[in-house]
Amino acid sequence: MSRIQLRLTLVLGALLVAVTAAIGIWVDRPLRSRELQRIQVSLSESARAVAELARGLPFDAAHERELGELARRAAATARARVTLIAPDGAVVADSDVRPEDMAGVANHASRPEVAAALAGQPGSHTRRSETIGREFLYVGVPREPPSPPGVVRLAGDLGPVDQAVAELRSALIAGLLVALGAALVLSYFSSRALLRPLSAFHGALTRLSAGELGARVRWCSNDELGALARAFDGMADDLERSHSAIVAERDRLAAVLAVMVEGVLVVDAEERIVLANPRLRELLGIRGEIEGLRPLAAMRNADVDDVLRAALATQQPVHREIALPGIERRVLEVHAASFAIGAARGAVAVFHDMTAIRRLETVRRDFVANASHEIKTPLTAIRGFAETLLSNDLPERDARGYLEIILRHSERLSRLVEDLLELSRLESGKFTLEPEPLDVALLVAKLCRELEPRLQERRVSVRIAAQGAPRAFADARAVEQILQNLLDNALKYSDPEREIEVRVEADGDDVRVDVADQGIGIPEADRARIFERFYRVDRGRSREQGGTGLGLSIVKHLVQANGGEVWVESTPGVGSTFSFTLPSNFTRS
Repeated sequence: MSRIQLRLTLVLGALLVAVTAAIGIWVDRPLRSRELQRIQVSLSESARAVAELARGLPFDAAHERELGELARRAAATARARVTLIAPDGAVVADSDVRPEDMAGVANHASRPEVAAALAGQPGSHTRRSETIGREFLYVGVPREPPSPPGVVRLAGDLGPVDQAVAELRSALIAGLLVALGAALVLSYFSSRALLRPLSAFHGALTRLSAGELGARVRWCSNDELGALARAFDGMADDLERSHSAIVAERDRLAAVLAVMVEGVLVVDAEERIVLANPRLRELLGIRGEIEGLRPLAAMRNADVDDVLRAALATQQPVHREIALPGIERRVLEVHAASFAIGAARGAVAVFHDMTAIRRLETVRRDFVANASHEIKTPLTAIRGFAETLLSNDLPERDARGYLEIILRHSERLSRLVEDLLELSRLESGKFTLEPEPLDVALLVAKLCRELEPRLQERRVSVRIAAQGAPRAFADARAVEQILQNLLDNALKYSDPEREIEVRVEADGDDVRVDVADQGIGIPEADRARIFERFYRVDRGRSREQGGTGLGLSIVKHLVQANGGEVWVESTPGVGSTFSFTLPSNFTRS
């Protein structure tokens, strides 16, 4: 039984008990009062009849025997106790007291009904008899002249009245118990029927609060509960539609924020983080949950905190560029602005990663400066010697030397232009590869034969280790240019009487090629930039050897275009090993 059912049952039971008690009181008192009144009237009439019988007979001790006999006969006729009282209150006869016991009966002058009768008025009183020990209704009637004064008192036993009232009460109690039992059973089933729709409401509300938006009451009736159920189901339908719309909008927003290349950060008016998309976490290196934290506590970056504070303090957009500490110095451009939508206030900041753009700008400036410098040197030499030839009548021998210098610088300038064009083609994606199965070891041997005169001139030997090496699947011209640049660098930077080793071997699914020299080596600080355009470790020696500074950059682009990787390992004073990989033949078949 539910609490509501229990309360309803208790209330109905209490109501039934109260009603029954009220009915009992309402019936009991009037009934008793009416019976008392009837008995009083009957006793009064009987008392007057007794007084009439005793006419002329004085109420004194001398006539005690006659009076006693009269009292007993009258009591038998009236079915009541008859007491004859002298004017002084002394009892001279009593139907319930033996003559020999009359001496012990107390004076009755002080009794209320006797006092009233002695005063000349009929009197009545209800009390417990001290002589008999039962409750009686006493009625006293004075003797009327010409009879001698005295009082005739009749006492009616109220036991039958009390018994009738008690029987009535017992009947009421029995009826109450039966009615109470029936009422409890009826209240249980009726309350259960009445509470069934409330149980349906409770179940639907519980499921709805637990997130089951499809929960409905579905109670069909034409009363107020039916109307309430229909209103509830309509509200649940609206809530489900609204929730679906909000979820769809949230998912769309989350999808947009997830794929944005910009970082997005939203804070409220108290400078606490409300939203941060994945890109922002990536840009700022954030781990864990940061919603609810302040920006300074979540990111440990004072510049970001300053931008958001400035945006919250003004209605104007705030634009700043901040640099993040770290190995890779990241540059972020931040656009922040405050917002106020209804009661929601705060600021939103968008972070653009400008690192690549700033790096490209730096590369572009360096490229322009390096290219200008590299082109200026041969042009200056060509112009100077050409002016010398034009302004002076030089001997044929000197003129020829000047012309050879001009030719050498023009060739260097030509190589520089060709390398720039080649690098431009590689970076623009216009370089077309034609991969094919390629024996790298045979290609290395061919290039070494072509370099034989220069090798002999510098007294440098080449050793090729390629036993069991698989074929590569790459563009032959590209690989030839890669090897040519690496062998040329190894030859330029190797000291005389040294050896260049070329190793070709399998490396998992790739073919690995190592070109190791015993030259001057590369300092550790320069290794990260060795593949940049125009970057030289020893600029004087590079120009002396006729290099353009673009060879390794071309090597890097060609290796990557063929699907491989290139790197360098070097020890200053010992030598350098340039390594690259190419896809093997069987992985492409």
